[in-house]
Amino acid sequence: MKMTDTEYHHKVDEVFSAIETAIEFAIDEQDADVDINASGNVLDLAFEDGSKIVINKQEPLHEIWLATRFGGFHFKFDGEKWFDDRNNCEFTSHIVDSIEKQSEIKIELNL
Repeated sequence: MKMTDTEYHHKVDEVFSAIETAIEFAIDEQDADVDINASGNVLDLAFEDGSKIVINKQEPLHEIWLATRFGGFHFKFDGEKWFDDRNNCEFTSHIVDSIEKQSEIKIELNL
């Protein structure tokens, strides 16, 4: 899907906001220990064990890049969802699974 830079930023900002909200809910409900740092084009999640998940905007490519303990992924919007065709995974389910595997925190993410 071809989108403008403005549309891209709006979509990614919605993703970042949804993740922050889901993590904040988990912090309250599960007594989770997560530091959330949103700075510019990067959303950084730091967990109690010292591990991190880093999600960042790649504006020139209109992608979301995700770095976890399990590897790096590049997601493009296909008109309906963010998808990494190199690893054959969809962003929403992948970030939820990655957070749970890395921190044992369960979140619900509705994008």
